[in-house]
Amino acid sequence: MDAAPTPRIWTAALIVIGDEILSGRTQDKNVAQIASWLNVQGIRLKEVRVIADDMDAIAEAVNQLRARNDYLFTTGGIGPTHDDITVDAIAQALGVEVVIHPKARAILERYYETRGGINEGRLRMARVPDGSELIENRMSGAPGIRIANLYLMAGVPHITAGMLDALTGTLEGGLPLLSATLGCWVAESEVAALLGDTERAHGGCQIGSYPFFREGRVGANFVVRSTDQAQLDACVAALVSALEDEGRVVTAGGI
Repeated sequence: MDAAPTPRIWTAALIVIGDEILSGRTQDKNVAQIASWLNVQGIRLKEVRVIADDMDAIAEAVNQLRARNDYLFTTGGIGPTHDDITVDAIAQALGVEVVIHPKARAILERYYETRGGINEGRLRMARVPDGSELIENRMSGAPGIRIANLYLMAGVPHITAGMLDALTGTLEGGLPLLSATLGCWVAESEVAALLGDTERAHGGCQIGSYPFFREGRVGANFVVRSTDQAQLDACVAALVSALEDEGRVVTAGGI
């Protein structure tokens, strides 16, 4: 009997754009929420890069990451000021012109009708690489942008969250990644071989080890991941049994 085909793994990369992130003035919160959202869509976030507000650097990163992933997300640099250059950099990477999207302009005109009206800065938020579609933004009017396998999102986390909500269910993906966490007061070096043996014995599962130091002693949380619930449960049971056989006390859900 032929073996069952290996399920396809859909992948994404993320570029976080902004001098303010690299300088430390702003702490990024988008990586975690985008990674979590992608997982629910059945897509693995494989790489994150933080890039300065530099046209050539952004364009180079875009072309590298869009070529080796199914999807590429960017956050930041699509606002109304002169240093918001993400649209220009991605147009450069794709070899297309920057145009005013008529639907985006209409959205912004309606949004700012009672907020002082449209002006040159606000109109910048209607600029898109030619051939783009829009991602709805219910929070501030200015839409996100979708072109090919690229998704240009806001840098402000709650606005990005709204854009992700608008995209939910629209991307093709595989099976969501399931996980279970176990905690143990043990140095991970003492159970490294046990972890490796357990993972190798359970195809389709991965075990991550995350050490910590608390209350004057060392411990570790072990996260088991799989796209198959039955495989996940079997691996967790085996890991608990192996740890308990060594006299370890295991805490479900982690410590």
